[in-house]
Amino acid sequence: MAELRTRGAVRVADLAARFGVSAGTIRRDITELAGQGRLTRVRGGAISLPAPGGEPPRQAVPEPSREPAPEAAAVPGGPVLGLLVPSVTYYYSQVVAGVRAAAAEHGARVVIGLTPYDSPRDLVQIEELCASGAEGLLIAPSGTGHSVPSELLDRLRARRVPFVLVERQPEDPFEPCDLVVSDHRQGAYAAVRHLAGGGHRKVALFASASPTASLVAEGHAEAVRRLGLDDAPRHLTKAPARRSATVAEDHARFIDDCLATGTRAALVHSDQDAIEMQQLLRARNLQVPEDLALVAYDDEIAALAEVPLTAVSPPKRQLGERAAHLLLESLAAEEPAAHRQLTLQPRLVVRESCGRANSPEVAAARG
Repeated sequence: MAELRTRGAVRVADLAARFGVSAGTIRRDITELAGQGRLTRVRGGAISLPAPGGEPPRQAVPEPSREPAPEAAAVPGGPVLGLLVPSVTYYYSQVVAGVRAAAAEHGARVVIGLTPYDSPRDLVQIEELCASGAEGLLIAPSGTGHSVPSELLDRLRARRVPFVLVERQPEDPFEPCDLVVSDHRQGAYAAVRHLAGGGHRKVALFASASPTASLVAEGHAEAVRRLGLDDAPRHLTKAPARRSATVAEDHARFIDDCLATGTRAALVHSDQDAIEMQQLLRARNLQVPEDLALVAYDDEIAALAEVPLTAVSPPKRQLGERAAHLLLESLAAEEPAAHRQLTLQPRLVVRESCGRANSPEVAAARG
């Protein structure tokens, strides 16, 4: 349970190796805890339950260490990078790993500040990072959605330290600044195109509230338009903090709408929502992919689903690496460099949840 609180998901094989017990022992423990309603079983492991009255566990934030990464081998007098993220688990754990890897190449030290989605502290954390000696900032604010308002950018510039936006873009597209983002529109488009290639004329969308959701929805809508697909249910949840009962109701309503409209394929953001839908379908004696083909978005725990989920996988580690390299280059430059804006395309990881795992097209995609 401590591992779940920290990581949001656990694998049977990892726990068995760590504690020196059999996989069967871990599976029995997971079964018992699932029976007590303390976690959700998935293929090969378990995931946390949504927290009543708060963010789902994928946003859970453990107390971070302000020490340099063990592998960073910070050089005395080397640069100090301030990293502001909403979480150090789930999606952002790999972003943080990428930043640390890039820092290691330059003997830099990384100091982390957290600004959780349910209680944003963007400005306070920026001030604290600068006060701790950060010479440059990597910024993924939580209180601004995907777009960063000009006011926050002005505050950053007032600190007179270089900064790079991570998975965020200026509200004003003409604002000059450095940034590295994933093309979530492209990721959603690829998912819909994959399902359409499997013969589906209707592809539904379920997107849980997050800074990414609106971009996923835009990519889905554009794919439906360009590919000439028929209209299908689109559910975008509004509130970022959801009670577990509300989540279950949202999932049930979405499945009902899909079945009522003859929709047999869906893009679901995020992995956890897709896994919970898969379990709800099974409880109704429905199967994935026969009754509803699914593609998840994020690819953090999609492979752990009972029927492993095809998933859109944003390049999270590369995102952190590229952003850190941009910042380090700015810190090393003798004169201000031209602003650089990098867009990285997500990858579609094909598994069994679309019913095409052994097709030549899937084999090519895996290659």
